[in-house]
Amino acid sequence: MSARRALRLRAEVAAEVPKTAMVMAAGLGKRMRPLTATRPKPLVEVAGRALLDHVLDRLRSAGVQKVVVNVHYLPGAVEAHLATKADGLEVVISDERDVLLETGGGLVRAGPLIDADPFLVVNSDNLWIDGPADTLRLLASHWDSERMDALLLLVPHARAQNHRGMGDFHMDRTGRLRRRERSRVAPFVYTGIQMMAKSLLEGAPEGPFSTNILWNKAIEAGRCFGAVHQGLWFDVGTPAAIPKTEAFLADA
Repeated sequence: MSARRALRLRAEVAAEVPKTAMVMAAGLGKRMRPLTATRPKPLVEVAGRALLDHVLDRLRSAGVQKVVVNVHYLPGAVEAHLATKADGLEVVISDERDVLLETGGGLVRAGPLIDADPFLVVNSDNLWIDGPADTLRLLASHWDSERMDALLLLVPHARAQNHRGMGDFHMDRTGRLRRRERSRVAPFVYTGIQMMAKSLLEGAPEGPFSTNILWNKAIEAGRCFGAVHQGLWFDVGTPAAIPKTEAFLADA
């Protein structure tokens, strides 16, 4: 390993990770049916453990202390699971039982419960493996509040395991993002992991809406950036993806 690379890794390991993370756990998990007919997608198991537990492990390891978890579909199951599996983490529930607010609306409702700025946002159905440095610390090492409102963790399209989409973003040399052009393949896929400034929630729409609206706002202002994941990442969005992911993990 070069001296420059070693210095970079030390900086990543030393980076200050936000102490609070928003964990998105309210979705209906339609693509994961029939497994989600009786349980929420975050509790679907991969390699013998719930997807949500994989995420909690990564957050705990990175030094996160508080998780704000939104719930809507089968909320009691998520709450009961957290009561026994969130060791060492303070858990606060953002209740969306009345209406599913989608990703952006969920962030706005949870905003008053989030006491870090910037804060982490992690999809609860994520599964990733760290590279040479802790993934969340790597992300935090790229954060620059003077330039950024959103910092998305991306994986090169060729390394997005099980992913069948056309990619999400292009990234310039400074890390600034722009959207994939229609009918074109983009080189980077969003992993479901990001850091966000609370100011990005200001003036957001009321009710259900996608985080894409917030990202578009940041992109237009030149304040949406990306960082490249150095480890493995798996799109576990369908039942068929589970055995493929487990086989890959067994051989890794």
